[in-house]
Amino acid sequence: MKIHFTGSSDPGLVRSNNQDAYYIDPEGRFFIVADGMGGHAGGEEASRIAAEQIRDYILQHWQDSSKSCQDLLMEAFVQANQGILQDQQNHPERSDMGTTAVVVLFPPGEQQPWCAHVGDSRLYRLRDSHLEQITEDHTWIARAIKFGELNPEDARQHPFRHVLSRCLGREDLYQIDVQPLDAKIGDRLLLCSDGLTEELVDETITKCLQKQDDLDKTAHTLIEEAKKEGGHDNITVVLVALGSAA
Repeated sequence: MKIHFTGSSDPGLVRSNNQDAYYIDPEGRFFIVADGMGGHAGGEEASRIAAEQIRDYILQHWQDSSKSCQDLLMEAFVQANQGILQDQQNHPERSDMGTTAVVVLFPPGEQQPWCAHVGDSRLYRLRDSHLEQITEDHTWIARAIKFGELNPEDARQHPFRHVLSRCLGREDLYQIDVQPLDAKIGDRLLLCSDGLTEELVDETITKCLQKQDDLDKTAHTLIEEAKKEGGHDNITVVLVALGSAA
């Protein structure tokens, strides 16, 4: 399956620094987006550590045929979590830092891709004009919506919408969501930080993804549309097109 990809990150219109990080494997084997938190320096450091640790672990074990994709991703996230915890110990001023992370991995050959995530950075799939959120946010709000305690419209303005129930950089990280990803030729995947989804509704994201074949232009359009809506947070997008000219 031929894969085309691109990524871009923008600080937005309110924050002076960018606490997001992303990594795109040059060979298109895996993609990472992380969104840090914990102050000016802490958030940047947490997302950087997460992206680098996940990248390094995957690369170090890429040829290890004894590891399943599930194990590889799980262990990469555990290593990233430990890396952030170690940095917190070395730098007490960053003791409250943490980060979300979402990863898509395409194993060798024509095997099924996999995704893993912690927090509220998301993975979407556009297929036949239908946009589907693949990941489930690890937030208080997402749980309230799931159990019918809150409707999605009210959730967009709720004061607790940014409260995470899970992130990297915590001793009590008890679960990392890892799952196979249904993907086929013609699909478009979007990995993004919540700086995009806080500003844009699914309908707008869908229109941007459908609008043009050039992935670089699509990434730019998504970011600019989020900034038009306020750009209150850092905005990061990684786009992956499967088997289409882009």
